[in-house]
Amino acid sequence: MTYLIYTAAALAEIAGCFSFWAWLRLAKSPLWLIPGLASLALFGFLLALVDTNAAGRAYAAYGGIYIAASLGWLRLVEGVRPDRWDIAGAALCIAGASVILLAPRGG
Repeated sequence: MTYLIYTAAALAEIAGCFSFWAWLRLAKSPLWLIPGLASLALFGFLLALVDTNAAGRAYAAYGGIYIAASLGWLRLVEGVRPDRWDIAGAALCIAGASVILLAPRGG
């Protein structure tokens, strides 16, 4: 369930940030900021749902998922195909996030 929450949070964060990118860099209407801000609020809410006793650990593990999701956004929304180095880097990040998430921890 944690990976699903992280994936949803990543999509919400990327969409929210992209709304600012579109407004500032692509000369889109400032109205793009309204759903963008809602999306960023959803991101914060979703990340708070992660079952962990430390926010920093939740954020650290999320970073790996965010990187992989960003490359998915690159491909699906921006139409740019990630290269092998992008894919290798994302795989390393997912592995690191998994170590953080799945490590056995005492009490």
